Amino acid sequence: MSRVTDPERVYSAEELAAAAPPDEPEPAPAPDETLTPEQRAENARRAEQDRRDRQLVRRLKQGDEAAFRELVHTYQNRIFGLMLRMIGNRQEAEDLAQEVFIIVYRAIGNYRGEGRFYTWLYRVATNTCKNRIKYLKGRNFHRSLDIDETPQAQMPAAETGAVITFQSQVPGPEAVTEGMRMEKIVQRELAALDPDHRLLIVLRDVQGMSYQDIIKITGLQEGTLKSRLHRARLALKERLEPFMR
Repeated sequence: MSRVTDPERVYSAEELAAAAPPDEPEPAPAPDETLTPEQRAENARRAEQDRRDRQLVRRLKQGDEAAFRELVHTYQNRIFGLMLRMIGNRQEAEDLAQEVFIIVYRAIGNYRGEGRFYTWLYRVATNTCKNRIKYLKGRNFHRSLDIDETPQAQMPAAETGAVITFQSQVPGPEAVTEGMRMEKIVQRELAALDPDHRLLIVLRDVQGMSYQDIIKITGLQEGTLKSRLHRARLALKERLEPFMR
């Protein structure tokens, strides 16, 4: 299997598919008696999602095209949301999300069922996104920030209610207008961050992923992840401070 390791090289979709990583076994869950009711409910939700994903992947490996369509339907909004916030251009994000699923289709044999399909899919997606960012950088691509024109209500599912929000508690049209203004500012300043920092904020604070899942996706150690996320949040906060006075 080839490896996508050159930070300067732009890889083809075929190379990205060939280099799609195998999944890794998940750690044993914490004893149920140590968990809060909310944690138990979340674990149950994850287990059900993983069960459905394994069934779909098994069918896909057997050549069932309907299973692939169902996987796309399940995850396309989240993958598109990731790409839109990372790339900033709606058309590029749509094309890139489509490319991710093409790579998944070609590389599904690399997924062995030992880890979560969800995190494996995001590893493929983030590798594909980083590759496209390198390509666009080489072409002096201008981020059009289409996301600035996308109302929060129209953002992909699983991103509504994001941590990064400045909605006022005071009702009325003025509060709504101010909230929309700040949302656009946040997205613009988020887009100005280093891509690695931007990725961590999107995964953790926008899409609400657990540290455990982000570790699986990025390959970072827990301490490194938390340190980088802290720096990313500080960088975003510094960029936002002039607008908060």
